[in-house]
Amino acid sequence: MKRVAGAALLAACCGGPSLAETDVLNLTPAERAILGQEIRAVLLTVPQLLPLDRPPPDAADLYAEAIDSDLARLRAHREALFSPALPGFGPENAARTIALFTRANCPDCALSEADLRALAETHDLRVTLLDMEENSALAAALQLDMAPSYVFPDQMLRGHIPPIVLERYLAE
Repeated sequence: MKRVAGAALLAACCGGPSLAETDVLNLTPAERAILGQEIRAVLLTVPQLLPLDRPPPDAADLYAEAIDSDLARLRAHREALFSPALPGFGPENAARTIALFTRANCPDCALSEADLRALAETHDLRVTLLDMEENSALAAALQLDMAPSYVFPDQMLRGHIPPIVLERYLAE
């Protein structure tokens, strides 16, 4: 819809024949000012193109339902993700926990595990190791579709994450 409105706006401002002669991506400052004035004039005559009477939506509100759904799934599967009896490394009573979903023959998975092993040596961190094929039902329940995937008690992250970024997540 925005693209159609933008194309209509551009056509209205520039006119048919003149548009063919003007490279709108390479306007001079004077041409850009004229175009800006024309766009403003059109927007003022068609106010529904620019809804000024309502604030932009809050990003948190846009994703609130998805976030709540993710958190509910994490709570429902907490024991299957973070039980100290599961295979992994780090102290069983660590302050922070991560479940790492991996696949066999996955270079990024091996790198992710190595990064987490190094972080577990310097942070109070317990990491549960879960193979995606062996734990396919759990991965599906969490809607994880790629490896590696990191699962924290309050969020899920997909793809390899550099250690410096992981440290920021651990500090939160």
